[in-house]
Amino acid sequence: MTSPAIQRVSDGASSGVPRGNLPRTALTALTPVVWGTTYVVTTELLPQGHPLFAGLLRALPAGLIALALTRTLPRGAWWGKAAVLGVLNIGLCFPLLFIAAERLPGGVAATLGAAQPLIVAVLVVAVLRESLSAWRLAWGVAGVVGVGLVVIGPNAALDMVGVVAGLASAASMALGVTLTKRWGRPADASPTAVAGWQLTAGGLLLVPVTFLVEGPPPAIDPPAVLGYLWLGLVGGLIAYVLWFRGITTLPVTSVAVLVLLSPLVAAVLGAVLLGQTLGPVQLVGFGLSLAAIVAGQLPAPARLARRQRGRRPADLTSS
Repeated sequence: MTSPAIQRVSDGASSGVPRGNLPRTALTALTPVVWGTTYVVTTELLPQGHPLFAGLLRALPAGLIALALTRTLPRGAWWGKAAVLGVLNIGLCFPLLFIAAERLPGGVAATLGAAQPLIVAVLVVAVLRESLSAWRLAWGVAGVVGVGLVVIGPNAALDMVGVVAGLASAASMALGVTLTKRWGRPADASPTAVAGWQLTAGGLLLVPVTFLVEGPPPAIDPPAVLGYLWLGLVGGLIAYVLWFRGITTLPVTSVAVLVLLSPLVAAVLGAVLLGQTLGPVQLVGFGLSLAAIVAGQLPAPARLARRQRGRRPADLTSS
């Protein structure tokens, strides 16, 4: 009788969602869905011109709450690991993301962020020593194209600083996601504790950056309070706990492709709440992106899987 462990598909060329992991995938997908609300919350509720302050309030209070709830601090090498992951996933990713958002049309910035699954598909070869999956790369490209069709308008302009910042932001989080998968978490630490370490580390890095770039905090009215609470408690604490739990329990490339949900949710909310339109091209892109997300959770076809198993990661990186 085949054991459940043998039935699980490895996270390589033929990786997909292991049997029984659909609920965990659905929970993990809630994180990019929540992140997709950030644009509407920021534009409609928060004071303008302070994106870094919003990022700071999204990270640091959530991290401190998680530490207070779990009362668990890193031990030994995990002080350094938590700091590195916090910088990559939050402290460095946020400022670069906001630079891209300020210098590029929102659609271009979102499309650059959608490149994260492609970067992860390559990083798993170098960091996790897994085979490079043509299946993952192909659907990753399809996802980027789909997002581009949904969110890039006809008057989109490119600013090289913004483009570099957008790609660097995607690369920073992609490396953070991959290292999170490699390092896992200590046996005595819950996902909430690990999320708290990273949110706190990233938030502490954002403190001097925010006040140096943006100056004093803005005046906060009742709508802004609601916006910051949503970003901090739901978009920060709850979302990152689910995200990091998903990374440690699911194939990392499958988790990474879920990021495509963020710009899609933002586009839907823009159409429903802000009166923005979705034409035929946007609908085609929407369908292509959804197909990429679903395909990213499935194993590669048997023929591709057999071909991939015949090649070692070293062979692929040198070819």
